[in-house]
Amino acid sequence: MADCWNTDTGEAVYRSRDAVKNLKIKVRIERVTSTAALSQHLQQEVLSQQDRGAIELETLTSQGQTGDNEEELVVGWQEKLFSQYEMELFQNESACQTPLDRQYHTEVKALNRAKGRRNHRIFTYTDHDRYTNCLPFHQLHSTDLLTTTKSSPTFLAERMASVRHRRQDRRTMDCSIPKSKIINWEPTEEFVKNSHVVNNSMQTMHIMGDLGPSGRLGQKENESLLVTIKTDGTGTVIVKPDFNKGKEPYRIVTEGEKREVWRLTVENVSTTMKPEEKDREQNMYKDLYVRHKEYLTSLVGQDFEMPPVGILRYLMNGEIVSAKGFEYDNLYIHFFMELPNNWSSLPFQSLSGVTQTCRTKTLGKENVAFFSYPFSFEAFYMSEKESEESIPQWPVLYFKVLSLDSWQCYRTEGYGYLLFPAMPGKHTITCHTWRPLQTGTVSALRRFFIGGSPELEDHSYVRIPGTFKGERLSRFGFCTETTGSVTFNLHCIQQAKSFVDAAKMKKRRQKVFDHLGGFSQEGAVCTILEAFQRARRKMQEARESLPRDLVTTTSQLQIESSA
Repeated sequence: MADCWNTDTGEAVYRSRDAVKNLKIKVRIERVTSTAALSQHLQQEVLSQQDRGAIELETLTSQGQTGDNEEELVVGWQEKLFSQYEMELFQNESACQTPLDRQYHTEVKALNRAKGRRNHRIFTYTDHDRYTNCLPFHQLHSTDLLTTTKSSPTFLAERMASVRHRRQDRRTMDCSIPKSKIINWEPTEEFVKNSHVVNNSMQTMHIMGDLGPSGRLGQKENESLLVTIKTDGTGTVIVKPDFNKGKEPYRIVTEGEKREVWRLTVENVSTTMKPEEKDREQNMYKDLYVRHKEYLTSLVGQDFEMPPVGILRYLMNGEIVSAKGFEYDNLYIHFFMELPNNWSSLPFQSLSGVTQTCRTKTLGKENVAFFSYPFSFEAFYMSEKESEESIPQWPVLYFKVLSLDSWQCYRTEGYGYLLFPAMPGKHTITCHTWRPLQTGTVSALRRFFIGGSPELEDHSYVRIPGTFKGERLSRFGFCTETTGSVTFNLHCIQQAKSFVDAAKMKKRRQKVFDHLGGFSQEGAVCTILEAFQRARRKMQEARESLPRDLVTTTSQLQIESSA
């Protein structure tokens, strides 16, 4: 019998769409050593020898002892079954400290007034019980009680054993401000190692067994963990150990001098759904998904929101990724958009922005500041020329990189610009910057001690401004210094309803109207109707001026030819 044990005591993960409240588990424990084993052995010998009768068996075994050596119970999810220790504890109202304790006091009194509890050795700890968070570590994660295989828990399992309890200890009396620091700005390797835990929102239930000797139930040291069930809100159920499913039972060895051995069997006895109920549930889910899809479709719509004919819609979702190669630390970027002629934006569209202040990090030989600052921009282009097939000018993003020190003194680190891409899609662009330079020692000392440096009054002079009407822009005598660079990630979308084709069709229609007599496009329909009326009147006048006998003869010929 010693070799017929199930040693696979690992946890099993199940996923179900059904509510976890319908879970039913049948647990059976049976003592296989000590008096029970001796009684079973003698019983087999007596039954094999019919001549001697059953006198010896009756003297050695009683009905009470047989019932105390084994127990079978069906337990539901989060079903509370009191142990002998809890029955004695919650009988006294003075021992109740929480509302849950007082509720248990009421239930224990009701059980005492009735026939008593239906369980004897098997009991449960639900998710709300204080003992669920305070179970000893060796009961929660050690496998020595259920198998003879030697195994040791991992470091992560040891840390996870005290997650729930540690969170309760960290709370203050008013449960408002935690005692420990929320953020550790300078974590050590030991702190990272100790804080590396997996903390999922799980509900836990423990099925326990009081494996003490007969007549000595209710002692905490005799309590043993039988089954642990965990579940989350996504339908995942974790059972440890797994259901037997027809395999050999598990072995439980008690601690102490006697070292008694118990047999554990775990079975899933949840009520299975009938085929009709399954079909009904599947149809309900399908109907629910169809309605939800129709609801989302009604919110989104079936057609794309298209701009009017001849108007280009430009949408850009961008990100200021990083800046590197600048002289000072604590960088931030101020940027704004410039719209050329025939470009417009929505009234609520923001055309400027400022990033957060970012501390640089040394990578190789350069200091890099990672902003990861997102921005979005939407603009519309409307052409004035009907023959225009390309856009002459695109919007420009001007930016200015500045630094801020601990004395709140800022310095200009560089100017740059970004021309919006003419092609849609994803673009990664690195823009190099420069700053105005004032020669002399005084300017360098001012920049180092109190901040401040030469600045541009008009940021558009980083490139040729859109308002410049000359042929050449002279910057003679203007001293500059090349500084760092800024990297952008851009996702551009262009949307137009036959922007170029509309211009071509418009041009063709105008050529047709010009060929007909120089008609304008706006009054083309009215002009054509007037010309048709004039032609009709001329035809009627010509018909009336003909002789009547000629008209009669012509009509007769038409009738004969038709006949």
